[in-house]
Amino acid sequence: MALDNTLTAYPDRINIVIPLFNDWQALGLLLERIRDVNGASLTDRLTFLIVDDCSSINFDTLPTGIGQSLSVLRLFRNVGHQKAIALGLSYLASLPDQYPTIVMDADGEDRPEDIPLLLQTGAANPSRVVFAHRAKRHESFIFRLFYEVYKSVFRLLTGKVITFGNFSLVPAKQLRKLAYVSEIWNNYPGGVIRSRLPYTAVPLERGRRLAGESKMNFVSLVLHGLSAVSVLMDTTAVRLTLFCVMMVAASVFGIGVVVSLRLFTDTAVPGWATYLVFSFLIVILQAFLISLLLVFMVLSYRTQPQFIPARQFGDFVEKVEKVY
Repeated sequence: MALDNTLTAYPDRINIVIPLFNDWQALGLLLERIRDVNGASLTDRLTFLIVDDCSSINFDTLPTGIGQSLSVLRLFRNVGHQKAIALGLSYLASLPDQYPTIVMDADGEDRPEDIPLLLQTGAANPSRVVFAHRAKRHESFIFRLFYEVYKSVFRLLTGKVITFGNFSLVPAKQLRKLAYVSEIWNNYPGGVIRSRLPYTAVPLERGRRLAGESKMNFVSLVLHGLSAVSVLMDTTAVRLTLFCVMMVAASVFGIGVVVSLRLFTDTAVPGWATYLVFSFLIVILQAFLISLLLVFMVLSYRTQPQFIPARQFGDFVEKVEKVY
């Protein structure tokens, strides 16, 4: 599907939300690249909303005349990448009119030349959130290894497959619904999965950082993974509880085997069998306590009032600064 034909399915305005913390140089290069690799028929429709996550530095200059407008949403405090996305989407959802909205990072790893592919997939799936599935990455081997571990653990704990990040297209009619999903406050992709809004993914290559150094390290990757799992806390708790039940069953079976050998056979039971029985009993006790803790965690999670980004985003917004 040609881009011009694709754009006929869209209004004359397409929002782009870009969360940012101190990456002003990369943002400037990204804006220029968006202009250079996409035709005027697309760039003339774009409006940029930069969510400044309380950066410690400010921009000197930014390219102007790219798209219809560029505004900076200033936050009172640093809230992190995922929450910044939730605040940006909630601000746009609060406006009188909603438009298709693209979420992308400021560093250039979400490639501007892939925006038309997101739009084409969105035009073919008008009610679905479209994510970029990372078909190829350029990070170090260690990072990619831990990322694969994260995806495997996420699938094991939640039963869901997550192969995408923040780079996505939100249809206009789903924007306000998404802003009322409390889970996007912790993790945007996980929140979409939890919301049960329809979504799909298109395989795209991950780009390279345009400037500066990535702030993602092992610790931040672990925290990102935990935030994604926490979005599906109830499912995770059920699966962990079932695992504990399996451990109890295996321990009871082990104790039964040792006792049967001792009472009903003439087989000599080694001296360490007593320690083995006590070990099984400790496993049973630990599994019971973990299950009890998980039950209380889920009950507490369900009874606590949830943060609704659409209602409370204004508490974090200092001002909206229009650059052009």
